[in-house]
Amino acid sequence: MTALAMGSTSTLWDVFVLFSVPIGGGMPAGVLLAKSRGMGWLAMTILYFISDVVLAMWFEPMIRLIALASRRFQFLAKMREAFKKSTDRTIARYGAKPGPVALVGIAFGVDPMTGRTAALAAGHHFILGWAFAILGDMFFFAVIAISTLCLNNILGDGTWAAIIIMVLMLGIPPLIRRFRKPKAAPEII
Repeated sequence: MTALAMGSTSTLWDVFVLFSVPIGGGMPAGVLLAKSRGMGWLAMTILYFISDVVLAMWFEPMIRLIALASRRFQFLAKMREAFKKSTDRTIARYGAKPGPVALVGIAFGVDPMTGRTAALAAGHHFILGWAFAILGDMFFFAVIAISTLCLNNILGDGTWAAIIIMVLMLGIPPLIRRFRKPKAAPEII
């Protein structure tokens, strides 16, 4: 198997659909499916990148549409404000205007959609904002793909490897937040 081995069109589609699942087990399941059908690591990585670009093309208009509609509908305005507060809390530990490394870290640690909204809040427009978000997500993909494949090699069972990786993906971040000491907020005079 070469790094660029792709498999059939149905293999590409099946793996792409799993990669497009925004949360949960789509990533480890897609990695294991791609491996089982002979897809090379480079082809798998390119396909994941394409799924991120499709996400950007879908999510960006959604952000803009909700912002526009929130001017007219009170419920959406409250939802927008709650989301803005959530984003502000996410980026607060990185300063008032996080830099590129921090934005990549946000996308790595949370998800590309949060990374993009943090980049938007920091003043970055479509191309640069999504570049930071996708870069962080690609780093996350590399960690999850390598972990999934290594665990699959140890266990010899793709189902359990995917379940364990999914549980770790969803369980470790809350544990880190629980045990991390919050930074004291700077006093405003």
